Amino acid sequence: MTQDAAPRRSRRGSGAVTLHDVAKLAGVAPITASRAVNTPKRVSAEVLKKVGDAIARTGYVPNLLAGGLASTRSRLVAAVVPTILGPVFLETVQSLTEALAEQGYQVMLGQAGYAGTREDALLEAIIGRRPDGIVLTGIMHSPEGRRRLLASGIPVVETWDLTPTPIDMLVGFSHVAVGQAVAKFLYQKGRRKFAVVAGDDERAKRRLDAFRAAAQELGLPAVRLVVVPAPTTLRSGRGALAQLVRDRDYVDTIFCSSDLLALGVMTEAHALGIQVPAQLAVVGFGDLDFAADLHPALTTVHINGAAIGRQAAQFIVDRAEGRQVDPRVVDIGFSIVDRQST
Repeated sequence: MTQDAAPRRSRRGSGAVTLHDVAKLAGVAPITASRAVNTPKRVSAEVLKKVGDAIARTGYVPNLLAGGLASTRSRLVAAVVPTILGPVFLETVQSLTEALAEQGYQVMLGQAGYAGTREDALLEAIIGRRPDGIVLTGIMHSPEGRRRLLASGIPVVETWDLTPTPIDMLVGFSHVAVGQAVAKFLYQKGRRKFAVVAGDDERAKRRLDAFRAAAQELGLPAVRLVVVPAPTTLRSGRGALAQLVRDRDYVDTIFCSSDLLALGVMTEAHALGIQVPAQLAVVGFGDLDFAADLHPALTTVHINGAAIGRQAAQFIVDRAEGRQVDPRVVDIGFSIVDRQST
């Protein structure tokens, strides 16, 4: 069988934008559009521009595997996380990988960074290889990235966030609700002078903004703020507390956007002779394995990352095998784990 005669891969009735759609919009024959994409030197500059404009308008990404597969499915799922350095997403990736492996699928992992500058290029590479599903961290994507995902027709699951308008499917929780709940929790503990040490990523910012708004509604003084680069580290947590002390910003509570930051704050507090929790309460986020074993044990926000991974895997498998997905948005919630640091 020649390559031209190879069977086309089914898109499972997904409504994906095809090369035929691009050709129609460009006003050229499908074979001409194919040449413009695959062998651009064989077409005129005018045709190349028409096809390029049509691709830009539709978000079409060429199928790099077209004509080379006998199967209708790749059995490959792409997962995109901000970083592989931060441990908070590892539980989700692990459970996603295990749940998909049980169904005969493999996971390809990509790192997009917190600034999102690499995500569009990464998504283009992923879409071009036509995986059976894409699992993303968060809901903040560029207009171009969102358009390409929609045009691809590939099942997409956004995770670790919440919105009523996902690209396709979503499993996560509300960062706004986390910030509000932690502020009220600390207020009920009798704490009144708050500070936040947070990474400069968008999800941490939403927790921070909600925390500050809730503190204001409770009639508390303005929340002190130290922002550090993401991914956050123990060192940046130590530096943040040192800055608060150096600036004479007296606080009795610090809410950290990660457990690693909280560990750094507690380490610096010990070095400075500040007693936790007698003089300073500390709250983290993520409930990493070490949180319960610190002295004092760290109060933190628990997110069931394993449940996120399992649900994301189920979404992908159901869609890949033609089953109905309802509901398409699952809020797994969160819990505040009250330990000795508060």
